[in-house]
Formats: sequence, structure tokens, C-alpha cells
Amino acid sequence: MTHEPVVLAEIPVMYVESATGLAGAADAFDRLEARFASLRGRKFYGTFLPPDGPYRACVAIEPGDDAAALGLPTWTIPGGKYRRGKVLNWSANMAEIGKTFARLAENAQRDASRPGVEFYRSEKELVLFLPVT
Repeated sequence: MTHEPVVLAEIPVMYVESATGLAGAADAFDRLEARFASLRGRKFYGTFLPPDGPYRACVAIEPGDDAAALGLPTWTIPGGKYRRGKVLNWSANMAEIGKTFARLAENAQRDASRPGVEFYRSEKELVLFLPVT
């Protein structure tokens, strides 16, 4: 994966916010996923605004979704320029997530107004996006 900037479009999402920042990410995803009868075809994201959060477990809004009926707030993951990295077999390599974000930040001008984004492409592949100016 390249460290060259890519441009992401805004992503409208529903989310569950972790009360304990990064430490509560897994619990936030468990609470989010429990709202859906099926996860098939859903696009899941995590966002974190360093240094103190919040961490949000997010799912992209699909046609026909009713966030209010699901009891979920909505938000938009900011679009713009990001550096991209990848973590394979992420569930067994959780420590690599922070290390990969650190590598993405090397020689980059981070945009502190936007969160870092995790895109859970599959159970084996996690794509990370670091916002840059």
C-alpha cells in the first residue's frame, strides 16, 4: 500500500462511541453489530481523534437504513486527503494498527482536525487512513 495521499469522499455513518477511547473499541463494535440482523455487505469503520478520542465504531449508512429505529446516532466521516496503509490479519496483529499509523505519520503533515480512519475491508484486511493537509 502506498503512503501517497488518496482522497476520500465523505462517508455518512451510524455509530457507537466508546466511553473509554481506544480501550473500548471492541466493546463499541460489539454493541454496534448487535443492532443488525445481518452484517453481510455492511462497511465498517473505526475513527479516533488523538490524543484523547473519541473512538467511534461506525457502519456506513445504506439505502433503507433507519438510524432512529436502530437507536443509533449519525455522523459523517470527513472526506479529504489521507495517507493509506494496510494491516493484514488484523485481529491477530492489533499492535500493528498503532505502528502503521505511526509509519503513516512519518514525514507527513497530519491534519489534527480530522480523525484517523480504520476501514475493516474484511476479517483479514484492515485499511488505515491518516488525515493529512
